[in-house]
Amino acid sequence: MSLSRRHFLLAGPLLPALRGAAPAGLRESEPVPEPHFPSRLYQFVWRNWELANTDRMAEVAGATPRQILDLGESMGLPAKPSLSEDQLRRIYITVIRQNWHLLPEPQIIKLLGWSDERFRFTLKEDDFLDIKLGLNKPRCPELRYDPPSEADQHAAARIRETLRAVFGDSLRAPGQRSFQFVEELSDLRFVPMRDPSARPAPTEIDLTSGWSIAEPEGDVLASAARRLREFLRDAMGVSTATGGKHIVLEVRPPGNGPGSFDIAVSEAAVRITGDSDSGALQGVYWLMDQMEEREAPFLRPGVTSRKAVWNPRFLYSHFALYGDPLMEPEADPFPDAYLEKLARRGINGVWMQAVLNNLAPSKQFPEFGEGSETRLRNLDALVRRAARFGISIYLYLNEPRAMPPEFFRAHPETRGSSFLGTNAMCTSVPAVREWIADALTHVVRHAPGIGGFFSITMSENHTNCFSHGGAWGKAAPNAGDCPRCAQRKSWDVIAELITTFRDGVRRGGSSAHVIAWDWGWGDDLTANLIPLLPKDVRFQSISEWDQPVNRGGVPMRVGEYSISVVGPGPRATRNWERARKSGVTAMAKTQFNNTWEISAAPWIPAVHLIARHCENLTKAGIAGIMASWTCGGYPSPNLSAAKAFYFEPRESTPAVLRSVAARRYGRAAAGEAVEAWRRFSEAFEEYPYGVAVYIIPTQHGPANLLRLEPTGHAPGMILFPHDDYKAWCGKYPPEVVQRQFGKMAALWNEGLTAFRDALAKVSPRKKANASADLAVAETCYHHFRSTANQVEFYILRDRLRSVSDAERAQITARMRAIVEDEIDLARRQYWVARANSAIAYEASNHYYYRPLDLVEKVLNCRDILARLK
Repeated sequence: MSLSRRHFLLAGPLLPALRGAAPAGLRESEPVPEPHFPSRLYQFVWRNWELANTDRMAEVAGATPRQILDLGESMGLPAKPSLSEDQLRRIYITVIRQNWHLLPEPQIIKLLGWSDERFRFTLKEDDFLDIKLGLNKPRCPELRYDPPSEADQHAAARIRETLRAVFGDSLRAPGQRSFQFVEELSDLRFVPMRDPSARPAPTEIDLTSGWSIAEPEGDVLASAARRLREFLRDAMGVSTATGGKHIVLEVRPPGNGPGSFDIAVSEAAVRITGDSDSGALQGVYWLMDQMEEREAPFLRPGVTSRKAVWNPRFLYSHFALYGDPLMEPEADPFPDAYLEKLARRGINGVWMQAVLNNLAPSKQFPEFGEGSETRLRNLDALVRRAARFGISIYLYLNEPRAMPPEFFRAHPETRGSSFLGTNAMCTSVPAVREWIADALTHVVRHAPGIGGFFSITMSENHTNCFSHGGAWGKAAPNAGDCPRCAQRKSWDVIAELITTFRDGVRRGGSSAHVIAWDWGWGDDLTANLIPLLPKDVRFQSISEWDQPVNRGGVPMRVGEYSISVVGPGPRATRNWERARKSGVTAMAKTQFNNTWEISAAPWIPAVHLIARHCENLTKAGIAGIMASWTCGGYPSPNLSAAKAFYFEPRESTPAVLRSVAARRYGRAAAGEAVEAWRRFSEAFEEYPYGVAVYIIPTQHGPANLLRLEPTGHAPGMILFPHDDYKAWCGKYPPEVVQRQFGKMAALWNEGLTAFRDALAKVSPRKKANASADLAVAETCYHHFRSTANQVEFYILRDRLRSVSDAERAQITARMRAIVEDEIDLARRQYWVARANSAIAYEASNHYYYRPLDLVEKVLNCRDILARLK
């Protein structure tokens, strides 16, 4: 099985170091040296050039702003960018990562402009950031500015010459600002796309003149009518101010279910009828899709009916801040334009984290609820705004959160099982369940339009008393040292908790979905728990989990989160059948955009694999999907392809793919684009699933630095691959991993050739789409090839320890060739990343690298080449 997220976090030797001091005997680590810089001061300036403003950098280093700028200019760095408050708000994880091996914590805190309290909270609560950083803080002396020595100045001049030789003037091209993609996804304007040469076919209805849009009743339909009017005006160049023929939006009594719609197109009228507001909206988006594909305001006459068969269909924002988003409305995770882009791709829900003890006051626990009025006010506003786009808000429940010892001094009767210095609030205690139900009742009464809640009851967080009770095998979990729950069955306690969630929501008069996710449930627990679920609770399982796969001759089973291995697997199939027999509706957890296989690209253009997965889910009879974890919220062609499976009837899969490609690139390029997607899909099926995806450098690609001497640092989850290649490979032999990534990269390159062939045929109005998608495909290729290079480099580095002089010369020559290739990959990826701000970004990790990190890789490789001589 692959190294899953939970296995990584909680495996044996890591356990004692979680959330606290290092165990006895574990020495404080030394930072990784970077000999390609003249000094730590130059390293500090380089690493923060794109991450912090000059005055703050100067304050941290005890320098003047001019001195900081002089150091950067002496190395040949491009013009220093000035970061806005919004950029600084969104990039803090990258700042922490880049300085973790460089600055002591007080100087990192000063660089961020934070309090110590906020820094500690972020390390603990922001998706296990302290674990990702490697479980210990390297010992870094305080950094202070000293005038550079003559030797330092000469070294800086050599860096400047290297940059000029490798990058030329392109290093000074401005490219895109960090987070410019947020602005683009927040832009409500329609791009002009009408083909001026297009003429309607004899049977087509021409909307060019004589049409008007009737004003519908209700805010949602009025908003939809306005957007359709703007689409016709701005994208199609059509005025709908007056005319005797009408486009009508209306809602009928529910029939086929929420999101279903009919469209009747004739010479006299276009009538869009939905079973709900969201159905009418989907009808509007269907019309837009038809005209976008045709690049003209022409429609085929007749009646189109679509029944929505998957509800809900929700995912995470591509750029939401994970920590406490309802207290930071200025960093809006769901701008109107982004919601509309998701809705046009069939998504009807978005999710965000919630913590009940700060979301509602409590009569049982008066210390809870600080700031809840503000959070609920912001939540209700968000719920109402999202509804205008047919999108509902879902909250993630990971409850009840474990509490520190001081909490139980006031409430000793609620103390449950212990874990790493905290204790569960025992849900066998009635007062705890009453608080949970009361809190949810309070939430739905103050945000009555909320779409639903989903729960994980056995996550990395300690929650109920069984949440860390060894459930990852066949056996059911135990309750540890809780005296009450130790007398009960795990399935009874967890079913009681889920029922409490449900009862609290229903008591508030809400029909919101309550979804129980089986993440972390062992088979015995699942078999006994599902029959105990209330019939109006939905059951969700990761589709591809436990699917067998054999790559490179190594048999594995999917642990979680895969696109390269298409589901559903036997675990989900088995659990869905159990749910159906118990009268419980079954849902699938999927990743339709990207996964931790590679999350540095906002989507993986293996569109055929997404379509095949959707076909399989249709046959499995699931009734809804959660389409992403924190990675995977980009409004991509993958989501457009999946949308076709949300409704019945649908076209054949080849027709679906061609239609998506035509809307994205134009009809002339659609065939070649679909062929490129097919090749990317075949290439991605060579991914050696079972490698340690949380630590192998596939997220960082050519930005991950090479090390001629072992660093001695274990990889940190996601953020620090370092050089422990054997850990990267999991149960695979490293040679197999190297071959598989090399094979995948070679096949992927064939897809790139096909996609570049399509570029010549792309509609002029859709060149921007093709350019952005080429950057995504090139990023995947560069990362796959670089991962193969890095594994081989370290295999060879180990062999150097015990070989003859003749063998040493051969090995060294091959290592030099790898290093030269890494320079080329870093240079090519620099141009990709500089021109495309969405590259190398993921919502819960922020930027894996900025463009200058790729330039640093060139310096790093040049230094290694010199030492390999």
